[in-house]
Amino acid sequence: MIQGTLFDAPITLQELESHLWEAANILRGSPVDRTDWKSYILPLLFFKRICDVWDEEYQAMIEEYGEDFPDEHRFQIPEGNHWKDVRIVAKDVGRALQDAMRKIEAANPGRLDGIFGDAPWTNKERLPDYTLKNLLEHFSSVVLSLANIPEDELGNAYEYLIKQFADDSGHTAQEFYTNRTVVHLMVQMLAPEPGESIYDPTCGTGGMLISALAEVKRKGGEYRTLKLYGQERNHMTASIARMNLVLHGVGDYQVMRGDTLERPAFTESDRLRTFDVVLANPPYSIKQWNREAFQTDQWGRNFLGTPPQGRADYAFLQHILKSLNPKTGRCAILFPHGVLFRKEEAQMRQKLVEADLVECVLGLGANLFYNSPMEACIVICRTSKPRDRQGKVLFIDAVHEVARVQAQSFLKPEHQTRILNAYQHYSDEPGFATVATLKEVAAQDYSLSIPLYVRRTTANNQTQEVKTLAEVWADWEQGSRNFWQEMDALVDMLDSLENN
Repeated sequence: MIQGTLFDAPITLQELESHLWEAANILRGSPVDRTDWKSYILPLLFFKRICDVWDEEYQAMIEEYGEDFPDEHRFQIPEGNHWKDVRIVAKDVGRALQDAMRKIEAANPGRLDGIFGDAPWTNKERLPDYTLKNLLEHFSSVVLSLANIPEDELGNAYEYLIKQFADDSGHTAQEFYTNRTVVHLMVQMLAPEPGESIYDPTCGTGGMLISALAEVKRKGGEYRTLKLYGQERNHMTASIARMNLVLHGVGDYQVMRGDTLERPAFTESDRLRTFDVVLANPPYSIKQWNREAFQTDQWGRNFLGTPPQGRADYAFLQHILKSLNPKTGRCAILFPHGVLFRKEEAQMRQKLVEADLVECVLGLGANLFYNSPMEACIVICRTSKPRDRQGKVLFIDAVHEVARVQAQSFLKPEHQTRILNAYQHYSDEPGFATVATLKEVAAQDYSLSIPLYVRRTTANNQTQEVKTLAEVWADWEQGSRNFWQEMDALVDMLDSLENN
């Protein structure tokens, strides 16, 4: 173990977060784009952690058994590839780092395969030796042992870094970060239990899986019996998710790489694997997806129909529904509001409602999609509703249950509590929640637009009359709130920025 370090003793979470974020300052002014900082800093953090834990385990075994002891570690570090070995390299530091990481992955098959990602460590134009040496020395000043920094604490610090990188990276953050207060609410509503399987088909950095684990732990359940599964198309983001799970002490997990719609990773024979709980924030309304293949989908994910080319939302929805356990399956999906009322998906929405799969439609306030002003909604479905909820849908209008501080929007604990109580009680609450029968939804042409069912309270505490779908739509357009057109314009703008 490296002695004489700055933090060779337990430190507070705040000290740790501050020290880790200082690593980003080393990259400021370098040729590395700020959107790529995470690709270097997070793997370095993980590398340092597993080496320090290896040292800690080695020392504990010597103290217990003496020089003749079983050399057992949770992760193997091949000789010559420890952090301290790379630290003393004076030339071609990137090559030494990359070689050490690849050898550690190979020494831990099935557990750390590809976990360090694919950052170009050997590109000296982006990362000259002196920059890497500065990063190595910075991380070397903290001993990341379990005794100094328990798993929960380091996991929280890792999540902090992910949040900071999201704040720094602009609109691309949507690909790998979901507002954690929204995630916490989704998990609370689904109430995962010990021993259940949890799946996120577009898992990003694994935040939803971690939140499910934390919820079971918070309620005193045996969280180690959870089985966590995720798929992520971005190679580096998938690696970050795997590192995130390991740093949180998760043992039973699988995070696969690949496009969920094109090549679902979790299958059994001729069908999709099913899970007890699915949490998801799919990329909204992607235009570039293989609609033609979906029309004859081999996994039967077009049972509601084939979505339009410009909006793959219902493709993800159907994938999720087909991935639910027939008896225990429930899901919470974060969507833009358009999925509730768009005309081109009307027939699919009708089949969805008639199948009695929708349990709750929750409308959230603006700016909870990361770096986007759009309003979001959460759609909760169950394959087997409780008897008293069958033939019904709960609509919750929580558009005002949101706080905004320093340009950040989030749900306060009291917001989450009010929404959760409404969902659990499953009853009418004037101006906030309404239970509608499927017959009532059918009368609105199967639209799930929340204002059709929840009468908002006016300034004098009166409730507004329920309008027809045509009236609501007319008001929407007249008030310049054609939400979907604004969303399309935003997506088109982002597409043009990415292509420039």
